[in-house]
Amino acid sequence: MALKALLTKKCVIFEYKSTHIALAKIRKNSHKVLYRKYSSNIKYVMMVLSVIIITVFLPKQPRFRYEFEKGTIWKNKDLVSPFSFAILKTTPQVTIDRKDALDNVLPIYKYNPELYNVVEEAYLNEFEVKWRAAVLPESDESATKAASLKLLKAIYNRGIISLNPRHQKEEKYYDFSLLNNNVSKVVSTQDVFTVQGALDYFKDNFKSVNLKAKTVVEGLVEDHLQPNLLFDEKLTAVVQNNTISSLSTTKGMVQKGELIVAKDNVIDDEVYQKLQSFKEAYEAQTKTIGDSKTVYFGQILLVGFIISLLMIFLKLFRKDIFADNRQLSLILLIITTMLLSLTWAIKWNLPSIYYIPFCIVPIIIRILFDTRLALYLHLLVVLISGFFVANSFEFVFYQVTSGMVAIYSIRNLIKREQLLLSALFILSAYFISFLGIAMLREGAIRQIEWLNFVPFIVSVLLSLLAYPLIYAFERMFGITSDIALIELTNTNNKLLRELAFKAPGTFQHSLQVANLAEAAIFKIGGNSLLVRAGALYHDIGKIENPQYFIENQNTALSPHDKLPYEQSAQIIIKHVHKGIEITRRHQLPESVIDFIRTHHGNTRVDYFYQSFLKNSPEKFVDENIFRYPGPIPFSKETGVLMLADSVEAASRSLKNPDAQSINDLVERIINYKLEQNQLDNCDITLKDLETIKLIFKTMLMSIYHVRIDYLQSV
Repeated sequence: MALKALLTKKCVIFEYKSTHIALAKIRKNSHKVLYRKYSSNIKYVMMVLSVIIITVFLPKQPRFRYEFEKGTIWKNKDLVSPFSFAILKTTPQVTIDRKDALDNVLPIYKYNPELYNVVEEAYLNEFEVKWRAAVLPESDESATKAASLKLLKAIYNRGIISLNPRHQKEEKYYDFSLLNNNVSKVVSTQDVFTVQGALDYFKDNFKSVNLKAKTVVEGLVEDHLQPNLLFDEKLTAVVQNNTISSLSTTKGMVQKGELIVAKDNVIDDEVYQKLQSFKEAYEAQTKTIGDSKTVYFGQILLVGFIISLLMIFLKLFRKDIFADNRQLSLILLIITTMLLSLTWAIKWNLPSIYYIPFCIVPIIIRILFDTRLALYLHLLVVLISGFFVANSFEFVFYQVTSGMVAIYSIRNLIKREQLLLSALFILSAYFISFLGIAMLREGAIRQIEWLNFVPFIVSVLLSLLAYPLIYAFERMFGITSDIALIELTNTNNKLLRELAFKAPGTFQHSLQVANLAEAAIFKIGGNSLLVRAGALYHDIGKIENPQYFIENQNTALSPHDKLPYEQSAQIIIKHVHKGIEITRRHQLPESVIDFIRTHHGNTRVDYFYQSFLKNSPEKFVDENIFRYPGPIPFSKETGVLMLADSVEAASRSLKNPDAQSINDLVERIINYKLEQNQLDNCDITLKDLETIKLIFKTMLMSIYHVRIDYLQSV
């Protein structure tokens, strides 16, 4: 009875624990169920959030409606000023005015009257010592001292200056403003002494019968001479700044109702400056009188319309991206980030909008997705940006052409140097556009301001940030780029090295399959890098029990000889499950794992199935025991890999491979896959199949050194 009670208690505890674990699993997976249920709506939430974020931060003042260029024809209607405004001076004019104004501002020097008293005291203190040391007559001391001090005071009263090379310019002498007791007067350096000039003047005018006394006095004076007219840099700078700030930046007025430019008139320098002044005055006024709510609603319409066009494009032409919320969120993130960068540049008054690396968008999208999406997305970003930048047509032309060049220059990023070459091509595109627009606008190469090209150089350098960003986006959003595939196809990869060590036969088989599949997909069109990666890993599950697969067996005995046919079939089939498990553990991309799932489709392990039927005809057979779980291939790449895998494996069974036997083998294998409906979900045409057959036959003949008939007759 006690034993029975104990068992009952344990059963209750076990049932409680089982229920608790089951509830925990339900709670753990509930968020996944909710995500699957509402995943189709999440993309629209992300779309709305992107529109809101973009429009919240964009500038809210109304836009000036006209675009104009110097030297072109005004094609709009007659433009009459709706208000009075001042005509702004051009930048070169303002620069010249500032230079002229600064040239007219004299450097300010201050007179230091206290300096002479200091010099006199020091002079007298040393005079007696020097006089005694020179053993000069005491009777001449007083007269000599008085005469030298009188001359020294006259020199200091006139003034001693230290010449400043910045003020001299091309002339030896220059005028300056001398400030003495808050009274300023213009003085020339020619009218005052320099230190050397003061010494020379003293020597010429100091008279003494005793030459030794003259020498002593001149030495003392030389030691104590120092400027008493001192340059006041701070006060000079204040005067210069006040002068510049007081300069007028305008030259005349355009009155309300006055014609600015008539239709079909040429926009010359004068008209261009009027239009530029009108534009700035208009935008300054609309900051205060414009209805920001109306502008905000207009921005929502435009940005929402553009984002909607993107969603429609993805739903019609890239359903895989539209269905994947992670990839869609990456695209929306890139759009939002670029437009927020533009907003930041406008609000912080960046010297040039061309510092922003707009070409980084097509580079990233091209590498992570495809050419068509990269071009489409770049156009959308540039079109939205065009509403908020000056000279929008010019801006759109620069960015569209450079973006196209960026896309063309990175067809497949398989070498690091391609990114640098792409940057060079983008810079060349910018330069050609810059030169053409500048010549069209200025009409002369000499007038081109080459410093305006510097922002384009900075923009191209910043576009090199695409490389680390691509790596970050791959990790964050689970996207596989060509760069990641190149890393995976490196045979020194840890997982492939393990395969080569534990299952060398399978490794060699995978290499041959990779060569066949890559050649075929390259010919019919597809991602050859993805196919190669999938081929190298498609049999990775055979690492677990390599001896159960014939390519790894090096003896006549097989482990399957001692096993039932059902168990042998399950071991063979199990390599698919094991492959998925191993690759997920090593964090391989799902796009590569798809090749493991599909490379046998849902076909049967025919050898063991037929053997079972032959040796146990009386037993009931569950065909599913001998059938792979699937799914069947669902892309051109996975379909080609299935065919390459089957053909390569079957070719190893040929005892005497020749042209005819290889031809029959390829035809038989591919026809069998068609009969088994394994290629129903692939977009492989009959023409593609004929191309694939020809490539497989040619390559297998080369592998097995088969001479074609016309060569054998030579």
